[in-house]
Amino acid sequence: MFLDKKLLRKMDMKLLLSVTAIIIISLIVIGSATHVNTPSEERYWFVQRQGIFALINAGVAIFLMNFDYKMLQRYGQKMYIFNLVMLLAVMFVGQSALGAQRWIQLGPITLQPSEFSKIIMIVSLAALLQEKVGKLNTLSDLLPVAAYVGVPFLLVMKQPDLGTSLVFMAIFFGMIFACGINLKLLAGIFGTGIACMPLLWHVLKDYQKMRIMVFLDPNVDPLGSGYHIIQSKIAIGSGMLFGKGLFEGTQSQLNFLPENHTDFIFAVVGEEWGFIGTVVLLLLYLVVLWRGIQIARQAQDSFGTLLAVGITSMLAFHVLVNVGMTAGIMPVTGIPLPFMSYGVSALTTNIWAITILMNIYLRNQKLQF
Repeated sequence: MFLDKKLLRKMDMKLLLSVTAIIIISLIVIGSATHVNTPSEERYWFVQRQGIFALINAGVAIFLMNFDYKMLQRYGQKMYIFNLVMLLAVMFVGQSALGAQRWIQLGPITLQPSEFSKIIMIVSLAALLQEKVGKLNTLSDLLPVAAYVGVPFLLVMKQPDLGTSLVFMAIFFGMIFACGINLKLLAGIFGTGIACMPLLWHVLKDYQKMRIMVFLDPNVDPLGSGYHIIQSKIAIGSGMLFGKGLFEGTQSQLNFLPENHTDFIFAVVGEEWGFIGTVVLLLLYLVVLWRGIQIARQAQDSFGTLLAVGITSMLAFHVLVNVGMTAGIMPVTGIPLPFMSYGVSALTTNIWAITILMNIYLRNQKLQF
């Protein structure tokens, strides 16, 4: 089944070209960040794997464009239940690494269910909220929605995965705002949250507390929890205006910068491509987010608007937190940079998210055609 040619001509080229450009940049930077640390015969294994899954997901995206996104609304509650089962499965059959149990091994592929849970949460929450547009006026109206998000939120926290849990919160607040929540109620929630922050300190695990402490002063633990931030800031700063050049970054090439192809890939861009390179990358993200907002505004139904807002909120939060933590202006939370950080699960989730955005845009164009 091929994509209708009329719809193909009406695709959002700004969105498509921006995402494609980011993925191409990602493959180049991942190659630079990993080629030194892998055997010669597998030197570009990470690049090949990321590229193959990008192409596979692109093919899946083209196929899915033939189906109206409104079909998702029917399966919202079933997807929610599947999400809970998937997250519960991690607790019993998941694999542990770096002190967290977040992955499930399926043959040669290692999947991170919490990544997929974000897009499932957006779809199922949009299906729930589309009937509540303009009706979130009191706390009693909001509590069932909060509980709906709270269950998968707690399951992800249990792994523990604080970063993804915070993404859930960004999605939740973005979507209830789009749903027309009473602004006084929303302000009260934020005020209560800020007031409770000192109490939340006692809920955090020791390593999470240390991340906050090193955010305020990395030199508290310069060879431990603060090491990532210190090396990342050195890498970005040393790139100056035009960067040191591809394959020439000393922090990333000499293994001073940890996780240089995943969470801290933005620091590699800063070191090797310089200020100019980071600005170009951020401008591409800005285009993606801008198109997401425009698609949300132009959607023909509340379900489409809520989907677009949820996806845009998720991507915006990822970019803000990841770039912020690599620059040392936000705590380290392990949130990947969309379409840039190496990771099959994250890449798949993000491409599917863009597919839904494009689907909403195309159906709107078809109605206008």
